[in-house]
Amino acid sequence: MTPLRVLVADDEVPAREELAYLLGHDAAVGAVRSVSTGAEVLKVLEEEPVDALFLDIRMPGLGGLDVARALARFQRPPAVVFVTAYDAHAVEAFDLHAVDYLLKPVRADRLADAVRRVVAAIDGPAREPSNDDETIPVELGGVTRFIHRSDVRFAEAHGDYARLHTAEGSHLVRVPLALLEEQWSAAGFVRIHRRYLVALAHVEEVAFEPGRGTVRIGADVLSVSRRHLRGLRDTLVRRARPGGPG
Repeated sequence: MTPLRVLVADDEVPAREELAYLLGHDAAVGAVRSVSTGAEVLKVLEEEPVDALFLDIRMPGLGGLDVARALARFQRPPAVVFVTAYDAHAVEAFDLHAVDYLLKPVRADRLADAVRRVVAAIDGPAREPSNDDETIPVELGGVTRFIHRSDVRFAEAHGDYARLHTAEGSHLVRVPLALLEEQWSAAGFVRIHRRYLVALAHVEEVAFEPGRGTVRIGADVLSVSRRHLRGLRDTLVRRARPGGPG
């Protein structure tokens, strides 16, 4: 793979230099250039090829989100990774097809993961395994019924059992939520809380606030625990990326 040509934009000198330093020590990265404003980013993009942008969101004048919107006029826009101290813009970042969303201070392992995602986005999405819609037997009034996994909106932990919620009602099955998480992850189910496993296909709204979040599925509003916030963001980023699953 050709080493990545990376442009870092941050108006804070220490943050900009630290990010450029870490990127420069990644084996997948070749040239690293740094600027301090969004306007400078667009100027560089007009003058030379860039594979990936690592953008601060809040900068004087054009912020990172403004730059990402402007990329729509480029025939081959670079991959975008947002690097910010604020998590309130995550949903908007996903809508702009960001490859990743890093919170400051940036950890080296998270930055390395973001670089891998950039490489994957440029090389093209990996082939997703085929998953037939599973049929699940449930008991209802002494009668065994069958529901499809695709009809399950979310699953809720009940000790060694899980309650499967569909549009028609809920069904208790003798399967631990942890096992469902493992078996259904490839089908778009994501753990958002120790109690909840949600089907992203049924999520109608996601809201992030500092340290917490919620997802809305029909009339149900479910809490996202602090522990699972980053995982949910990462999954949404991958699904929002052009060519991603979903």
